[in-house]
Parts: sequence; C-alpha cells; structure tokens
Amino acid sequence: MIVEGTVSGRCWRLRPADPARVARIAQHHGLPEILARVLAARGLDSSDVPGFLEPRLRDTLPDPSHLADLDRVAARLADAVEERERIGIVGDYDVDGATSTALAALWLNGFGIVPEIAIPDRLVEGYGASAAILERLARAGCRLVLTLDNGTNAFAALAAAAARGQEVLVIDHHPAQAELPPAYGIVNPNRPDQRSPLVHLAAVGVTFVVLAATARELRRRGRDTGPDLLSLLDLVALGTVCDVVPLDGVNRAFVRQGLKVAARNERPGLAALAARAGLEAVRESWHLAYVLGPRLNAGGRLGEPMLATRLLLARESAEAEAFAARLEELNARRQEIERRLLAAAEAIVQPQLDADAPVLVAAGEAWHPGVLGIVASRLVERFERPAFVLSLGEGVARGSGRSVNGLDLGALVSEAKRLGLLREGGGHAMAAGLALDVERLEEFAAFARERAERVLVPDEPAPLDLDGALTVAGVTVELACALDRLAPYGPGNEEPRFCLTDARVVEAREVGRGHLACVVAGAAGGRLRGIAFRARERALSGALMRRGEPMRLAGRVKLERYQGEPRVGFEIEDAAAA
Repeated sequence: MIVEGTVSGRCWRLRPADPARVARIAQHHGLPEILARVLAARGLDSSDVPGFLEPRLRDTLPDPSHLADLDRVAARLADAVEERERIGIVGDYDVDGATSTALAALWLNGFGIVPEIAIPDRLVEGYGASAAILERLARAGCRLVLTLDNGTNAFAALAAAAARGQEVLVIDHHPAQAELPPAYGIVNPNRPDQRSPLVHLAAVGVTFVVLAATARELRRRGRDTGPDLLSLLDLVALGTVCDVVPLDGVNRAFVRQGLKVAARNERPGLAALAARAGLEAVRESWHLAYVLGPRLNAGGRLGEPMLATRLLLARESAEAEAFAARLEELNARRQEIERRLLAAAEAIVQPQLDADAPVLVAAGEAWHPGVLGIVASRLVERFERPAFVLSLGEGVARGSGRSVNGLDLGALVSEAKRLGLLREGGGHAMAAGLALDVERLEEFAAFARERAERVLVPDEPAPLDLDGALTVAGVTVELACALDRLAPYGPGNEEPRFCLTDARVVEAREVGRGHLACVVAGAAGGRLRGIAFRARERALSGALMRRGEPMRLAGRVKLERYQGEPRVGFEIEDAAAA
C-alpha cells in the first residue's frame, strides 16, 4: 500500500512483513494478526517474541565484568561502603544525570552513607567535573568521588584530583577520546579500548550496572548487599527514556520493569510531580519523556541545577510537594521564555526559508541559554531542516544546534572548529553545542549551509511508514491493550502507526496551544476520539476542519485511561483524500 497526495506531502507506505512469519507468530503465541504483523515487520520471529513482550534483566544484561575497570571500581566502592567513607558525587542537572545521582545516593543511603552531592550550574560553572568542584569535595572530606554522566573527558580536573590523592571513579556513557584521563577507574561502555553490547546505555544504566557489580562484590565478601536495586528501577527507566537512547535489549528491560515500579506511586518526588501534571500515576514511557522529563529539566535550565536531584531524593511528601511546586513554576517560566524566543527565531529565519536555505540560523541578544536547544528543536520540527539558535553577548555567540536525518551535526561542528570558525564546539549526529565570535557568525552560517547542501536531498520529505490499515470500528480498547504490550516506545522501537481507511471528522475544536481535538466516524460504524498535536501550525488543521468529508488518516492508536477505566483514542499525524 502506498498513499500519495497527503496533506504533509509525505507518501505513506506499508512496512513489509513476511506473511509466513506473521502467521507463525500469531499461531504460536495466540496473538491478534495485526499485532503479529507489527512484530514481524520489526524483524522478530516466533522465538524472539516472548523475550520482546516480557523483557527481563536476567536475560538481557550480560556479565558486567566485561567492562574495562568494572571490577576495580566495584571493589573500591565496596571498600568505601565497608569503611563508611565520606563519598562525593558530581552529577549533572539533566534527567539522566539527576537519576544517576539519585540512584547512587539512595543506594548508599541504605548503608547509612550520605554522599556529598555537587551538580554544576551549566550557565555559571560549565558541564561536569571541574577542578574547582573536585577541590571543594576534597575540602569536604571526600577522598573518593563518583562522577556520574560526566568525567570521561575531564582531563585537567582529574589530573589535579589525582595529584592531591583524590580517587575518582568515572561512571559515564559519553564518547571518549583515544586517551583517557587519570582516574582511579573509568566505567564507560563507549571507551575506545573495549567492545561492549552496552554501548547504548544511558548514564543511569551504567550506574545501575556498577552498583549491581558492587553488590555482587559485597555478597562475595559475605557483607550486606544493601537496598534492593530492582526497587530503584523507576529511576533507571526515567533516565533511560529521557536520554533518548535505543529502547531495545537491556534498555527495554530497564524501562518495562521500571514502569512497573513507577506505577506503584511510592516515590514521593515522582508522585508529587506526576500529581502536579495531572497524572494519577506514571504508567507509560511518554509520561516519563513528555510529562516528567521537561519539568525535571526546568531547574537546571533556569539556574537551579540541584532541584531535580533533591526531588528524586525526597523521602517526605511535604518536602517532595515543595520541590515539585518549584519545578512546576520553573517549567511554566521556561515555557513562556521558549514561546517568546521561538517567535523571535521564526521571524529571523523567515527570509532564510524564503531563500530555501538548507540550514537555519537564528541569533538574538542575550537570549536565555537554558532554552536555546529546545527552540532549535522546535524550528526543526516545524520547518524540517537543521537549525542553530544562538545567544549574543560580549562579542560571542553561544548556542545549540539540532539536525535532521542525513546531516551529522556533530561532525559539521567539529569540522568548523578544526577550521578555526568556532571557539568551542562538539556534539553528536542530531545535536551539538558551539561558541564563536559574533563577527564570524555569517561565515559559519555559510559554511553550515554549504556542508548541508552536499548531503541533504531537498524537497523529498521522508515517507511515513505504516504498520497496517484499520477501519474506525476496528480501533477498539482490546486492540489498544494488545498493542500496548509492544511498549515502551522510543528509538529502536518506534510506536506503530496505522491508516484509518474510512474516516470522517464530524467534530473538531482547538484545544490547548494549537492542538485540534476531533471526533472521527467510520463508514462502517464506530466513533473515535482523535487529537492532532500542534495542528494549527500545519496544513493538517485545514483538512480536519472540513467536517464530513471522507478521508484517510494516518496516526497512532492510543490507550488512554479516564477515571481508572481504559479507553481508546487516535493521535492524528497526517491526512489524505479517501
């Protein structure tokens, strides 16, 4: 099936799936054919299905001792636990860093150890372990320090720490250089001197592995192994989802099992934050990614980097409520700043769009640095081309870039730095940070556009891959419950997308900030609640407002809960004439 002439201009195509494989999966496991087709289209065969639908850590987590320095780090941490040493932690304000820090701190608390925690303010202190922070921890009596979600490239800071006899255990997942800094031990699946099946772990996943290995070492010594790490998997799930790592293998198990812990609503901080967002409980990966994640990040974006970690560590409801209220307040402020900057950035890039520039560059005086990456992401979502958003001040432009498939932004920024266009710069394929002299901004923009023109194919929007075709009447709670077994969704496990073949929009109204809520009727009967997010910004809004016209809709079946009862909805992404 191929559908052209869609509102978005993207053709729809059906993912291929071997009919024999679909039949095997459906028959051997008693699954609906549509669910079997989704599994087969993702390359699974009948033998793979049980492990995919019910992933377990024992089946997906390899022996952690294959990681370089793992056993050395676990032994040193076990020594510290036995001796009740003063331990420092250097974390990061983002969700991966905050969950890594909270995970390690809560586990150490179980032994009566309260670590000294430092979360750098990126707007003032920069990122990760610095010489000043490590020295401050040394003065606090921390001879042993864990760096979580940072430290792999902190050469100067770790050299200074080693010189004064401080032992640093680096627990990280960021790409490393050919040589490593002088730490006591560096556990990082992405070290260049090893090969590991755990290269896609978030930092919180690496932290979990280190703590599990330390508990194993304590057990070998006949000691108390501390708190049950499985009870902390809600933190691992949260950091994993929010760091947008592939949700397959052990990451899938982390999130699937962690959501079961989160659904119990027993962690005061997460319960308070979820309640602020109108959630009865955290049950789905999108709750982590789109509800809790932005709120937890708001503190660090607006100058309160310890706030997320304090919320996650809160033991009393009143304390958790206070932290959640502050994060909600900061998130609302972040949203207002973001809206203001996005409007300004859109006005700046409009002439670039008119000129069909392959890369967008927006810069403004004293734009808030905490939201530049978000604004760049919004430009990419709306205009489907890479974007850089920078703040100007004291002759320097600093900011972030976001990309589209086909343009490695990290490589582009690294090349610009090598050529002397940038003062600083680095990142990965889809995101990068940079700083340059304002007088070289136009030169850099020209360089970025020239590089993009080499690799990006213009005017060819990516196709929309579908997993099947459904009638409106066929979208039932039972189908939504069956599809929910495929969750969690994310990179490496995209949420299934379907075509409604017989749709008519009978009601449509704008809700929230530019979203469109609909009631969709089917030619063969049935009615369905639909939602099109940010439709006002797209041509989709006009199509859905033409009530009564027969059309095909592309989107996702959503399992919703209202007053504790399941119901089904449809998230509309695109439309085409019937």
